[in-house]
Amino acid sequence: MNQYKPPGLAGKQRRATIIACIFIVLLIVLFLVSLNTGVIRIDPVTVIKTIFGHGEPRDELLLFEFRLPRITIAVLIGMGLAVSGAVLQGIVKNPLADPGIIGINAGAGLAVMLFVSYFSTELGNSVFIMPILAFAGAGAAAIVIYAFSYKKDEGVSPIRLILVGVAVAAGISALMIVLTLKLDPKTYDFVATWLAGSIWGSNWNFVLALLPWLVILIPFVYMKSRVLDVMNLGDHTAVSLGMNLEKERRILLAAAVGLAAASVSVSGGIGFVGLIAPHMTRRLVGSKHKYVIPICALIGAVLVLTADTLGRVILQPAEIPTGVVVAIIGAPYFLYLLAKLND
Repeated sequence: MNQYKPPGLAGKQRRATIIACIFIVLLIVLFLVSLNTGVIRIDPVTVIKTIFGHGEPRDELLLFEFRLPRITIAVLIGMGLAVSGAVLQGIVKNPLADPGIIGINAGAGLAVMLFVSYFSTELGNSVFIMPILAFAGAGAAAIVIYAFSYKKDEGVSPIRLILVGVAVAAGISALMIVLTLKLDPKTYDFVATWLAGSIWGSNWNFVLALLPWLVILIPFVYMKSRVLDVMNLGDHTAVSLGMNLEKERRILLAAAVGLAAASVSVSGGIGFVGLIAPHMTRRLVGSKHKYVIPICALIGAVLVLTADTLGRVILQPAEIPTGVVVAIIGAPYFLYLLAKLND
């Protein structure tokens, strides 16, 4: 017997598939364009020949040791930050929630900054330690934000969460600025690069450090799509359907923190990706998270890779940090959303 499908379900699935294919093609095109972007230009034919092992040693060094790791990291960071933002917006039912805006990125950044200030980043295992330390810092910030946003009878207030998050982010940022005054010039340069949101971890070790977090957490979040959908119905409805709301909320919050922290540990302070990507996704495919999560990841990857590529092109031979380019796009969009919510 054929399983009954509600009217419009097949149409929504088809639309989501088409949109996913469009962004996959766009990501491939951007990938090829980014490979040819930089002070040293390589024509597309040479890029393809080099990828298949028929290039010159110089081209192989440039592509495989410098550009490919950076492009891969940009894609992974975009996915991680975008999905983290989608989860945060789902669990607190606030369209302005974003790991950068509510202070999670700042907590991760403080942990990374303390590590590089007192330990050598040239140690072989430090690349793999930093995501764990970033998770600890982001987790501590998230616990503080959650604790001050929670009320016994009301749960987590969306407005209170944003306000507390902004205050925590401001406090951590101020502390980081104070700490920079005691840094040596080399460490200060690193911290300044991090704060600007530059993709500084541009080698395969950083890819290997970041990849496991995304491979584990994004599929886990996708499996929780129905939980996020039920949360969107409201706390009372979710509880009446038998959901252990606070337990699920804490689990998903930990997953969102993990994705943001791992991404921040190699990308620096890139904000607004977790705000823009989920909003664009919901406008395209609706609010069902089984469509939102994968397409949001693709949009985030496209957004960060586009920003990184533009940052390397606009002021050649100098670079504009990726975080600055994303902020130029994201800040006006944030103000637009804020104005729309006040209407």
